[in-house]
Amino acid sequence: MDQQVQRVRRVRRELGDFLRSRRERITPADVGLPAGPRRRTPGLRREEVAQLAFISAEYYTRLEQARARHPSREVLAQLARALRLSDAERDHLHHLASTPPGPPAGPSREVRQSIVDLLRRLPEAAAIVVSATYEVIAWNELAAALMEDFSALPRRDRNLIRRAFLGPHRNGRRLYGVSDADEFAATSARHLRAAAARYPDDPEVTGLVEELRAGSEEFARLWDAHDVTARPTLCTTFDHPLVGPVPVSCDVLDITDRDQQVLIYTATPGSPSEQALRLLSVVGTQRLGVPG
Repeated sequence: MDQQVQRVRRVRRELGDFLRSRRERITPADVGLPAGPRRRTPGLRREEVAQLAFISAEYYTRLEQARARHPSREVLAQLARALRLSDAERDHLHHLASTPPGPPAGPSREVRQSIVDLLRRLPEAAAIVVSATYEVIAWNELAAALMEDFSALPRRDRNLIRRAFLGPHRNGRRLYGVSDADEFAATSARHLRAAAARYPDDPEVTGLVEELRAGSEEFARLWDAHDVTARPTLCTTFDHPLVGPVPVSCDVLDITDRDQQVLIYTATPGSPSEQALRLLSVVGTQRLGVPG
């Protein structure tokens, strides 16, 4: 028993040392954070890593100090992204946590760091990343201003299919008041049917389908049609509570290896929509409290 306890402590120390070493090699500028005038810590602070990984600072501190139990696969994925680990380093992190990496049982929610960087480099476009089930798993600041501050929402409320069919609605219009909400709903239902075939054993996928079928006659009708071919969305108009109608073009980039999509909304140069997006980029989410 003593040997087992010692082994657990040793593995936890190695995990903590590895996390600390990866944290100390990253500068704030690498992840778009200000350095600040009184930074004494080499690399990132613990609370900054926690923020980037969407976990509590207390829990991350306990991981580094070898006082926490082994993290889940999801937390490991978030840490690997926050610390910009290579594939080899990510696998090493999983092994240190006694959770060897394996094939995903369900849709991936891990966004590649290069895609996160891409979103940040699109200041004049609203861009989001959605999983195979249309959960918003990454976004830039303009997307939060145009649509909603996703960071303020619980995970289940970030799912665009659930929002399209089950609300909430804005002034009687669903999905942020977009002009093609009906077309989007139909397309997302077809995509979800295809995703359900790819992940037949994932409880989140099957649970989402059951919830939508029980709560929406429209979804149930689309689901029972067994269609899997969807038409691409080329343009739409957001009905924004602050700036009014915002017509935009929509481009979709497929991330095949992660089964994810990048949705990029852009305005015609010189148009009122471009001016509206510029205004939203300045205002941000500070005055936006209207659900969509």
